[in-house]
Amino acid sequence: MKSFVSVMLSTLLLAIPMSSYAIFGKDNPDKERMELQDERNAALNKLYAEKPATRNELKSSKGYAVFSNIGINLFVVSTERGGGILRDNRNGEDTYMKMFSAGGGLGMGIKHFFLIFVFHTVEAMEEFQNSGWDFSGQADASAKSGDKGAGAEAAATVIPGTTIYQLTEAGLALQATLKGTKFWADEELN
Repeated sequence: MKSFVSVMLSTLLLAIPMSSYAIFGKDNPDKERMELQDERNAALNKLYAEKPATRNELKSSKGYAVFSNIGINLFVVSTERGGGILRDNRNGEDTYMKMFSAGGGLGMGIKHFFLIFVFHTVEAMEEFQNSGWDFSGQADASAKSGDKGAGAEAAATVIPGTTIYQLTEAGLALQATLKGTKFWADEELN
């Protein structure tokens, strides 16, 4: 157990690239917007490489949101924190957003991952943008750093008209959790 915790801490400190936005908050709004845009591009490129059909799915959707997150699960407590961008495909407008999640479930781990929401209806996108709550379940096993390692993850959402993809970027985790997540517009970046 002690070696597992050591590996998790090492993974966090050495293998998880995160913007200063996700960890410390905002120093420079222009820089933070650029970092979130870079994270969005990285997530979409990873999604398209792993699931090529999603490129057309996103293009034909009403909109999509991409979040870069850090998740921590210690025994029965699970939390996540991150930021992202909601893209409205009807007008091409971006809304910068924050997210925080708390829940419970069995497991242990820490990981950097992307969440990508694809909104198939205007109602789903507007509900997400205006209410920002999601109650979801997630299970994963991953050991990944950069291009090395592997992960198997599954996520489900209760937002009708929405598909969600979860992609692990780096980390070490074995967990199954139920949680509530709040997404909201970042007033300092919009």
